[in-house]
Amino acid sequence: MSQEMNQFTMGWNYPSNMLTGVGRIRELPATCRALGMRAPLLVTDPGLAGLPMVEACVSACQADGLGIAVFSQIKGNPTGKNVRDGMAAFRDGGHDGVIAFGGGSGLDAAKAVALMANQREGLSLWSLEDVGVNWKHADADAIAPVVAVPTTAGTGSEVGRASVITDEAEHVKRIIFHPRMLPATVILDPELTVGLPPAMTAATGMDALSHCLEAWCAPNYHPMAEGIAVEGIRRIDLNLLRAYRDGSDLEARMNMLVASSMGATAFQRGLGAMHALAHPLGALFDAHHGTLNAILMPYVLRANERAIGEPMVRLGRYLDLPQPGTSAVIDWVLDLRERLAIPHTLRELRIDTRQADKVARMAVADPSSASNPIAFSADQYRQLFVAAVEGRL
Repeated sequence: MSQEMNQFTMGWNYPSNMLTGVGRIRELPATCRALGMRAPLLVTDPGLAGLPMVEACVSACQADGLGIAVFSQIKGNPTGKNVRDGMAAFRDGGHDGVIAFGGGSGLDAAKAVALMANQREGLSLWSLEDVGVNWKHADADAIAPVVAVPTTAGTGSEVGRASVITDEAEHVKRIIFHPRMLPATVILDPELTVGLPPAMTAATGMDALSHCLEAWCAPNYHPMAEGIAVEGIRRIDLNLLRAYRDGSDLEARMNMLVASSMGATAFQRGLGAMHALAHPLGALFDAHHGTLNAILMPYVLRANERAIGEPMVRLGRYLDLPQPGTSAVIDWVLDLRERLAIPHTLRELRIDTRQADKVARMAVADPSSASNPIAFSADQYRQLFVAAVEGRL
């Protein structure tokens, strides 16, 4: 079998059951019971834990007789300690499943808790980093079932088989992977995203765009993922500004949730330099992942220009841009960012160039760099990073 066909036959990121539409969160108790859960642990971030949407979910599950509890000790960039604390809460409470509730941080941490809580004593989270066949170290039958409930439209973690967790000791983000980390059921209810502030709507929406764009540009052969990526971009083009300007626009919110899931489904084709740089920058500077991708986006497109001409022409036509090509797509990105009040430089996030060499080395080592259209060297990553700090496009 050819290398191209091997790439094409990779498994999909897609849950066995996806409930979409306004009000579907009311089906959470029945969904938990259908998966055999009697005492789920709802894992979320501290900003959501006290909100009415979480309280309503807890009350509904309690009314249905479920022994639910909430764990919310999660940072914006979740850490190994956050996961270990969640594992302890899972075990101490006698839980039998996880409700992953929130944005990318909550979802990633929750999936890692479900992966690790019932594993044999002594198995390290870091031993399951997405390198080679490390995932085989875990007992697949010990992984707890997960219901994923995203409250942002960005990471698409609800349809992913991995979690991005910060290794505090090494100051690096690690991708933890297992095929069975994929949530069993996903609930996409746009009402849960209505209260998301405009700035976070913008940052998470641009994260979804980065997934679709990098999947679209990746050199690997996967025509189905390619098609999903470009349709995700179209939905973001039509709906992100609407959701940003009117947070109560349920149609736009629903389309952004779908686009987010599409981006994370498509990026099994590959990511690239946006994420290769965003991961180390998030670990070193504790900056928001979606905002980093949004700022890096035009700089990376420009740096990849000689290798992405043909897909940029096709994308420009799909978006009905004048004189379709790389420059037209970059102009579209810059215009969208300006309308969303996204910063133009990393300096605006208080990121400077003093660690440029370290950032470059970490970017080359990041798994996302392997599918960038051009195999950038550390020196090229350094130049790209400095350009994004200084605003040289």
